[in-house]
Amino acid sequence: MDGIIIAITVFVLALFVGVEIITKVPPTLHTPLMSGSNAISGITLVGALLAAGAQHTMLSTVLGLAAIIMATINVVAGFLVTHRMLDMFRRKE
Repeated sequence: MDGIIIAITVFVLALFVGVEIITKVPPTLHTPLMSGSNAISGITLVGALLAAGAQHTMLSTVLGLAAIIMATINVVAGFLVTHRMLDMFRRKE
């Protein structure tokens, strides 16, 4: 029971810190941060593949599959947004 409370506390604190950091980022840094978050999502995708592939329990396999789906959507959408943002800086022909 203590482990769950600690995990929830860490999650909530990470959520607050993440929101504070993201809201204070100036617009000129959004594209580099998007690239960095894509790299982190790629690492998350590898972890999700390991979790789903281990097949310790049915629950871990299902949660791993859900994590694979969400991380894949995050990586693809991040690259699309980054590409669109970089297109705004190109010269018009």
